[in-house]
Amino acid sequence: MRPINVWQALARPGYLLSSWPWRSAGYLLSSAPVGIAALVTIVVGATVGTVLAVVLIGLPLLALLALSGVPVAATERLRLRLVDNRPAPTPHQVPAEPGLLAWARTRFWEQATWRELGYALVFATVLWPLDLIVVGTVLAVPLGLLVTPVLMMTVGDGEEARVLKMWTATSMPEAIATAVVGLLMFTVCGYVLGIAAVARAELTRLLIAPLEPNLGARVTELVRSRARLVDAFEAERRRIERDLHDGAQQRIVALTMALGLARLDAPPGPLADQLAKAHDEAGKALAELRELIQGIHPKVLADFGVAAAVADAADRSVVPVDVTLDLPERLPEAVEAAAYFVVCEALANVGKHSGARRAEVSGRHADGRLVVEIRDDGRGGADAENGSGLTGLADRVSVLDGRLALSSPPGGPTLLRVEIPCEPIDHCA
Repeated sequence: MRPINVWQALARPGYLLSSWPWRSAGYLLSSAPVGIAALVTIVVGATVGTVLAVVLIGLPLLALLALSGVPVAATERLRLRLVDNRPAPTPHQVPAEPGLLAWARTRFWEQATWRELGYALVFATVLWPLDLIVVGTVLAVPLGLLVTPVLMMTVGDGEEARVLKMWTATSMPEAIATAVVGLLMFTVCGYVLGIAAVARAELTRLLIAPLEPNLGARVTELVRSRARLVDAFEAERRRIERDLHDGAQQRIVALTMALGLARLDAPPGPLADQLAKAHDEAGKALAELRELIQGIHPKVLADFGVAAAVADAADRSVVPVDVTLDLPERLPEAVEAAAYFVVCEALANVGKHSGARRAEVSGRHADGRLVVEIRDDGRGGADAENGSGLTGLADRVSVLDGRLALSSPPGGPTLLRVEIPCEPIDHCA
């Protein structure tokens, strides 16, 4: 596979015979004209703007100078192609409206503009001189050694030559040996230039050309989209619960009553037996439907809140449950639903797996967080990632920026703790 940047090329055997050493040197050397132009622009603009600021004419110039990092950064992203063929996308946002005013307003408000201005200042004053120093130092030493025989034959009259102003070569064999050393050092310099170019390019990419631009905005939008999905999911659950409660359940209730009346009017015999059987089956179907509705989204949760819903779930638990929920105010629907279903799943696990004799549910809202804890005196050893059903609930809690923690040492007791940041619904915007 063909290397896409200097770093990959450095690991190849044919690096010195490729174009990458020359591209590295060109990248470092080309920073000088760009840096000098940026320095002159910034100094002249700042000076003229400051002088004219007393008559207010310089204020727009100073404001325009704040955008000087934009063209500098754009040029730097183009120069990156000399040593790195990976994409260097711009971190700038696209203006919501056309026109120069919308463009300027977007640029002044986004963080990338000010980061690029800071980079332009550092580049104009520090980075490009360092690039020249690196190239000059790396090339001057081997070049000084390489020209030793030439200096001896020209300046030294064939008798001596000063080598890098550090020692004197007094014979031609010594001068030739020094030149050979310089030639060998040129091969090392190719690698040094490549490493320097890699470091310089990565610094530039980090500051003005991240591989994932607007990553923070993307993460924020991802979190918001997950929250919207949860809200839509809860709304759909409530709709299904309402349709079943007001539709199918009422029809089965009417059917059960009709079968009961028919059973009373029927004379003893096979017909009465069949009606009795149908009446019992309708009653069972009604009970199962009510249980299904309760599991989808209990009406008591929507009408009276999580405290009443948890108390109702505790009454239906096979293990005795003590409930202590100090929640005088209603919380957001998604928070109440998440807390309720965590409690239901935890109580179901207590009844099926723990062997507990008693359980306790406690909760409160304090310091902007809903905290719910479920304890039992069972055998312990529960694992949230081993088929307990809590993994999906933990994902739901995490969407709300909450946490679900399980402590269940062998021998018990087991403690499940849920924390969800929220405010009472009366104070929500």
